[in-house]
Amino acid sequence: MTNANTEEHHKLLREHFGITTTPGQFTVALAGNPNVGKSTVFNALTGLHQHTGNWPGKTVDNAQGNFTYLDRSFLMVDLPGTYSILAHTVEEQVARDFICFGKPDATLVVLDATCLERNLNLALQVMEITPRVIVCVNLMDEAEKKDININISFLQKELGVPVVPTAARNGKGLDDLRQKLYEMSTGLCIAAPRQINYSLEVENAIQQLLPKVSRLIGPNLNPRWVALRLLDGDQAFIRSITHFLDFDLNLTSLQEVAV
Repeated sequence: MTNANTEEHHKLLREHFGITTTPGQFTVALAGNPNVGKSTVFNALTGLHQHTGNWPGKTVDNAQGNFTYLDRSFLMVDLPGTYSILAHTVEEQVARDFICFGKPDATLVVLDATCLERNLNLALQVMEITPRVIVCVNLMDEAEKKDININISFLQKELGVPVVPTAARNGKGLDDLRQKLYEMSTGLCIAAPRQINYSLEVENAIQQLLPKVSRLIGPNLNPRWVALRLLDGDQAFIRSITHFLDFDLNLTSLQEVAV
């Protein structure tokens, strides 16, 4: 089930993120490291149909743009460029909170084809939060100049999510990107993202936490990811749960789960 037609989703975006959507409009989060061509992808997909502002309560730019594909409307939200979403900076917190609590119908993670290994860290983190992920391997033209060959089909199989190669500044791959965003947003594509396996000690701790976490947060968030944040002692994330989710949850109730 997608979020596009629910009044609850419109209200959440409007009240917590200052984002106004129209009935039936899909929401796409755009994430990526700095300097991967994310803004180029954003501009290529949305054209002149965009505007900028600040995230509510933050001095961080908020760029939004619209585009239409197969008679369906999409609102793309350009998240701050970050190397991680573990919320060590304001930019990371904004990106994490929108992916977690804004519940986009699809999250598009842009990678630089010339330094794929470094960029994949962010993609794997996003895949731990939501299965609605599409990976865009951008700057394929630059990779070709450097004789870098990327096996897209193998990468897609390994990640368990759609992977689309692009050279956004030349317009290459954008039609495929629109198609995948459409399929993910409408539910035609159901991904099964690869999950990171941690040490035996960490995995055992996660399994112990999962039943309690699931009871506390219900279907609102991926319980495995919440368990990992509790093991990290991520106080900022616990505060975000209290702030964004529409039920009364105090800090103590989640902290006690990890004891």
